[in-house]
Order: sequence, then C-alpha cells, then structure tokens
Amino acid sequence: MNQDLLSIISEKMPNFSKGQKKIASYISEHYDRAAYLTAAKLGELVGVSESTVVRFAIELGFEGYPEFQTALQKIVHNKLTSFQRIEVTNSLIGNNDILEKVLLSDADKIRRTLEEIDRSSFEAAVEAIVNAKCIYIIGVRSSSSLASFLNFNFRMIFDQVRFIQTMSSSDIFEQIMQIGEGDVLFAISFPRYSKRIINAVEYAKGKGANVVALTDSNVSPIAAYADEVLTARSDMISFVDSLVAPLSIINAIVMAVSRRKEKEVTERLRVLEAVWDRYEVYDKK
Repeated sequence: MNQDLLSIISEKMPNFSKGQKKIASYISEHYDRAAYLTAAKLGELVGVSESTVVRFAIELGFEGYPEFQTALQKIVHNKLTSFQRIEVTNSLIGNNDILEKVLLSDADKIRRTLEEIDRSSFEAAVEAIVNAKCIYIIGVRSSSSLASFLNFNFRMIFDQVRFIQTMSSSDIFEQIMQIGEGDVLFAISFPRYSKRIINAVEYAKGKGANVVALTDSNVSPIAAYADEVLTARSDMISFVDSLVAPLSIINAIVMAVSRRKEKEVTERLRVLEAVWDRYEVYDKK
C-alpha cells in the first residue's frame, strides 16, 4: 500500500462494524504495540474474536493478517524514535530470557529472508558486480558496518573498489562524481532511512550506473532507483535493528562472486598470504 496505513484506517473508520472500530481505535492509539501482536492476542485485548481481526485486515485490502502486520511493523520502523523503540521492545520481551529471545528472533529473520528474497535479483546483482568496471559501496550510520564488511571482502577480489565514507551529503557527491555506465553502486539502507543514501542512489542512477540496493523491502526509498533490490528482514531489537539477515545476504554475495572469479581470487590470496607471512600480520603461535 502506497498510502499510509494509519490514514487508511482513519478514512474507513465510519464504515467499520462495531468490532472493527474497536480494533481500529486500538491500532490508531497503540500501533507500536499492535504491530507485534498475533491476531488472537489483538482480538483478546480489544474484546473481539480472532476471525474479526483477520476480516478487519482483509477489509483494508490485505490478503490476511500476516501481510497487514508486516505493513504495521514498517510504520513502527519509520516513525518511532530511539527511546520509543526501547519502550516497545521492553514490553514485548518483558522478563523473558533475553539471550534466547534475541537469538531465536534473529534465526527467524534469516529464515524469512530466505523465503522472501528474489533469487533472480540476487543472480543479476552478482552478474553486475562481477562485470563492473568499478564497485562503489555505501552505507551510513548502522549500515556503515555492513558496508565496511563488504568492502573488506571485495578488496580481496577486485582492484577497483571504492568505499564511500562520509559525514555529509556533499562528501558523498565528491566521492561518487565519477560514477557512470559500467560501474556498480552497492547501497545499503534500513529504517530509519538516511537521506544521504537516497540522494546518492538517485545521483548514481542518473549517471547510468547499475544500482544494487540491500534494504528491507521493495517499497524502500532506495528501491525506486535500484536495478536490483535485495530485501532482508531487519526488525528492531531495542533502539537498533537486527542486521543478521542483511549480513547473511552479503556473505552469500561474496561467496557467489568469489565462485565466479575463483581463479583470480585464489591467485590474489596466494600472494597476500606470502605478504602476511613475511610481515607477520597474523600470530601463528
């Protein structure tokens, strides 16, 4: 849905049944909590049946409750401030085993990412990277760690890799001003989306570069300018988002690219190992 879900609920409120109005009112006031409730739990809280909650989601144009819940969670991702996120996750986890809760949640994100990712987009992204004249990598704030990891590994494989490190929008344009046809911009962005990344992706697309976007959905702001979109689950953990699923996709990208360039990678690593040994880069004791 392109229109804000909360606005749609507000517009349809007069036409809802009595039970649906209870659901709509609760969601409008507590969407941050409702986004992580099962249909049964939401129904219990507002005093309606689980089937009424499911019909409510369908009435809004969704195929079922899971799709509706995903849309609601995207609102939470984009609208909640950092301290509001802490309040929501504290209420969700409560006094449960935090270690178990977080690790099981991360495992579920990887599983759902595998189910939802577009395999053809993944293969096309690998193809574009392998044949790129120059690979630009960009990610800011929490995504910068993912971009740095990808940069470290790609430098083991390619000569022409540029890691965009920046503190302002002007810095970005100075570093990507030469990007053009035949080049690839690998952009990483998750909620809350950085305007610097959106501007960089739009610029690169306008210059004719092939844009690969690693983000949370096909309606992400950077997806609109991307040639290939790789989606990964990144539901929030406290005031930050879990990045295990995006990191797994990056691992898969590195593996797929290195397979395509196995001969070159093997030779490069052989040379590097000799250098590392000579200068005692790694402790072998």
